[in-house]
Amino acid sequence: MAQAPVDLIKSVPLFEDLDRRELESLARTFKVREVDAGETIVSEEKAAAGFFIVDEGMAKVTVRGQQRGTLTSGDHFGEIALLDEGARTATITAETDMRLYGLTFWEFRPLVEQNSRIAWKLLQALARKLREVEARETVS
Repeated sequence: MAQAPVDLIKSVPLFEDLDRRELESLARTFKVREVDAGETIVSEEKAAAGFFIVDEGMAKVTVRGQQRGTLTSGDHFGEIALLDEGARTATITAETDMRLYGLTFWEFRPLVEQNSRIAWKLLQALARKLREVEARETVS
């Protein structure tokens, strides 16, 4: 099974401060997932346990049926699922054939428990997402 490319993982803000050895160790925990155009990758309000990085292809992001964005190579989603295994906050649908690399909660938790830099980066990323949501709600 192919491991995630280290450079792809390093492009994710959560992991950018990790050293080469830590990145290589993390890369071995990711699993490749091939997705066909039109396939729903994750569904809003459905149970979740994984984080994904887009390697190739494009997907649309919808929330309550409204398009909220597009994901392409290097983009990622599912940070919240890495923490709480709760329901997805958006639906992600492949617009083209895609290659993703995924990491589950049970694979990620030991890594965070052993590496405070990852834990801190995760908290910062979640704080940014919270600010974005609050800003959108203020505008609405």
